[in-house]
Amino acid sequence: MTEQPTIEPADVRSAVIDRYSGLARIAMAGGTPVDCGPAGSGDACFAAAAYDDADVPQEALRASLGCGNPLAVAQLEPGEVVLDLGSGGGLDVLLSARRVGASGTVYGLDASPDMIRLAQGHAEQARASNVAFLQGAIEDIPLPDNHVDVIISNCVINLSADKPAVLAEAFRVLRPGGRLGISDVTAEHGLDLAQRTVAEQRVGCSVGTLTEAEYRTLLASAGFVQARITPTNDAGGGLSSTIIQAVKPATPGTDR
Repeated sequence: MTEQPTIEPADVRSAVIDRYSGLARIAMAGGTPVDCGPAGSGDACFAAAAYDDADVPQEALRASLGCGNPLAVAQLEPGEVVLDLGSGGGLDVLLSARRVGASGTVYGLDASPDMIRLAQGHAEQARASNVAFLQGAIEDIPLPDNHVDVIISNCVINLSADKPAVLAEAFRVLRPGGRLGISDVTAEHGLDLAQRTVAEQRVGCSVGTLTEAEYRTLLASAGFVQARITPTNDAGGGLSSTIIQAVKPATPGTDR
């Protein structure tokens, strides 16, 4: 993996919470939060374009800070239990809640208390009764082992300074045979640290965007199999919005 400068994960988490709490307060005040670098523009600002407006809660869509649509590949079924890592304003939670129905449950996990309040407000507006929002870190998920069927996430794992911990926790809370379907930002192979840093500042990523090969290595180390990594949009500067899919083996030690 490309060598990164030493950064304390707690410091990164604190900075991320402060940043996204501020964006949540903008949304709660009626504004439209923008998280695409200092200029607030560019190819990375395409989260809303990944959704069909006719089927999306508009308040939650305006507060969306993602880089894609993980639900496009999540293949959710009625009755499933879903966890959204870094749920933000709750858009993907609410859309997942529709798909899993009254017999399913969707958890939204976010470290920002302001984002939790924003998402809860959107859930009340949508009259979603099968959702629960949890405040906590994606590196330390507050759910028991083998508890969820599907994990989704939208441009959040790139914000963590301890990505191995995130994927290990995701593996832990997934049931055997459970699925990971996330949208994240990845870097081109060969992009040096300075180039990554400039590109990350532009699109709003905080710490050490992974290449596809690095993502595959971390997924395998966590125990995931059947990894599929599919770039979907050019974010500029050698970065791409990418769909990452993987499975927790139904039988330990196998690839199924």
